[in-house]
Amino acid sequence: MSPMSDYIRYNEYTFDDPNPIKRLLQRRRIADALSCAAEAGSPDVIVDYGSGNGEFCKLLTVRFPEAHIYCFEPCPWLVKEAEENLAGLKNITIVSSVDLIPKGVCDLLCCNEVFEHFLPDGLEQAIGRIRQLLKKDALAVIGVPIEIFFPALYKGLFRMARRYGKYDARPSTVFPAVLGFPRGDRPITNVGPELPFHNPHLGFDYRVLHKRLLQDFTVVRIKASPIPWLGPFLNNELYFLLKQEGSEG
Repeated sequence: MSPMSDYIRYNEYTFDDPNPIKRLLQRRRIADALSCAAEAGSPDVIVDYGSGNGEFCKLLTVRFPEAHIYCFEPCPWLVKEAEENLAGLKNITIVSSVDLIPKGVCDLLCCNEVFEHFLPDGLEQAIGRIRQLLKKDALAVIGVPIEIFFPALYKGLFRMARRYGKYDARPSTVFPAVLGFPRGDRPITNVGPELPFHNPHLGFDYRVLHKRLLQDFTVVRIKASPIPWLGPFLNNELYFLLKQEGSEG
């Protein structure tokens, strides 16, 4: 996500990125997220939490044509992109506030590449909101990037080749993450009114998130992408499949 002053449309730095490897990995990431979501069976209500321009919602409508999908995106200009991208799809409701989604109705919640951007208060708020949305035994799929150890090295080299000197593209920030000790000084930007976010992925540690999720959810499974059997040490993405057993909604 970028501040409005240097706004770039979502697809330009994801699905339509000039680099073919990044485009391929982006498509694979989304395919793996959809595969994880399929483990929910036949959900009636789905929430895409932090849906960006709504591209994943389009895929969800194909995989779950009978479901009603809430496309939640708080960033104002991404909401506009989602409205353009999802025009005509009647089983999708676009909302900019979680308060517009009924509590306790969600059978499946997907959240792709969102948690790595949260500040601590935002993280706690998101976990609380997700707990309120889920039905008993509903499935939540949380996808985050891997930004430590070897993945931090190859991602860091790629970023340095593109934009050397930026926070996530200089040796002084990349190599601590490679050693498993990411720095805690990530810059903060605003992606909308009262929406402070960490823009760079570098500095995020999925191990910390894992420990926090265990306080409120049962971790059904953890899947690495794009090559699951290699685990988190070589892959670039991780999916937490969670259940909130005993939830009252």
